[in-house]
Amino acid sequence: MINIPKVKLGVVAVSRDCFPIDLSERRRAALMQALKARGVEAVEIQTTVENELDAKKALSELSDKQCNALVMYLGNFGPEGPETLVAQNFDGPVMFVAAAEEDIAVLASSRGDAYCGLLNASYNLGIRGVKAFIPEEPVGMPEELAAVIQDEFLPVACALIGVKKLKIFGFGPRPTDFVACNAPIAPLFDLGVEIQENSELDLFMSFNAHENDPRIPEVVKDMEAELGDGNKMPEILPKLAQYELTLLDWVENNRGMSEYVAIAGKCWPAFQEAFGFVPCYVNSRLTGRGIPVSCEVDIYGALSEFIAQCVTGQSVTLLDINNTVPKEMYQKHIQQQTGLAGDEVFMGFHCGNTCKERLVNAEMKYQLIMNRNLENGGEPVITRGTIEGAIAPSDITLFRLQGDARCVLRGYVAEGSVLDVDPCSFGGIGVIAIPEMRRFYRHVLVAGRFPHHGVLAFEKAGKNLYTVLSLLGAKADFNRPKTMLYEGENPFSL
Repeated sequence: MINIPKVKLGVVAVSRDCFPIDLSERRRAALMQALKARGVEAVEIQTTVENELDAKKALSELSDKQCNALVMYLGNFGPEGPETLVAQNFDGPVMFVAAAEEDIAVLASSRGDAYCGLLNASYNLGIRGVKAFIPEEPVGMPEELAAVIQDEFLPVACALIGVKKLKIFGFGPRPTDFVACNAPIAPLFDLGVEIQENSELDLFMSFNAHENDPRIPEVVKDMEAELGDGNKMPEILPKLAQYELTLLDWVENNRGMSEYVAIAGKCWPAFQEAFGFVPCYVNSRLTGRGIPVSCEVDIYGALSEFIAQCVTGQSVTLLDINNTVPKEMYQKHIQQQTGLAGDEVFMGFHCGNTCKERLVNAEMKYQLIMNRNLENGGEPVITRGTIEGAIAPSDITLFRLQGDARCVLRGYVAEGSVLDVDPCSFGGIGVIAIPEMRRFYRHVLVAGRFPHHGVLAFEKAGKNLYTVLSLLGAKADFNRPKTMLYEGENPFSL
């Protein structure tokens, strides 16, 4: 995928001056070997940090090697001042881990005591106000730590690096009735995210300037190849290709100092009558490549898509948390086959912005709701341009980061699955199962005043997404089991 940071990892070992430095260096070498065995590329920083001058040298070496993520490795107790100075002055995500004692023999005279040293490191990180990633099991053998670095820190670091270098392009204003998509700007700037807010008229003028663009036939050919038998409305493809080129040129010409981009687009009510189509299919194509495009000028939705994409390295989608599953469908196709409760399933829907690889039997269609409203349910003309189908069965994580009405960052994470059940409806739609969804819906989504859009990541990525929320300073929640009450939940309702 494009538009995702490449993490270049540096590993710095530390040593307290009253401990043998070669113990920390031997352990660092063993960690590097374990990373190499897992296929993780990392730079072994040769300076072992014992004091502040070493910290300065290590930072210089990290800069020279162009590292953008850092593992601080306590091979022994470590000097809490210098090691946390490195973390404070490093421009990128930092992880702290520590070495476990290898065997009985080291206990006699070569004990590292990193288990103790990590406590002091954590205290000093707090004093300096540094948000470092400390995993659930931060002390371990090289193979154990290498697994945590690969499976947890690298995806988290990718998202954190990306957010600080992201620009979101908004084309609005949002639809009148969608106050929920309001995006308080201050929390975005606090995260380091750049925002360029443009009018729908700006976009329309740029679109018209791309009329007869010589690249259009090539894009149409690519669309035809992607759609295959699902190309049910070929006559609309040239306009969609023109729009795709408009968006791509806009982000390239306006990205400025930012390395990564996302788009929060307007898609109704005036869009169809001005542009002559709906943008859903183009939105799906760009999102599938790695440039997230959210609907209804949902700026935090676009940000959430980008984060989920960085963490998983895969395409994602943005859906309405939309409607209940009829009892008839539940009893026929879900109850016996899965054992899920009826209030643990719902339908996630959007008009047609989920990329083709995530759909079953995807077809180019038209937006049914807008067709009723704008074309009186007649032959679709200006409402063509969706890509529709059932969302393919998959493990999923439902995720969102949001700046709320009081400019406080909040987020949620819930793992579940898209079920192999025909949704029997229009749009890009799927039957989604989340354990304890009824309570999650009421006490997180409703009580937390989250908008109707949620991001689907197509794997179980809850652990890493929750970590990202925490490191970004967001208040994070999740779908709690019955044994854990939500704030404000009536215990007698269980």
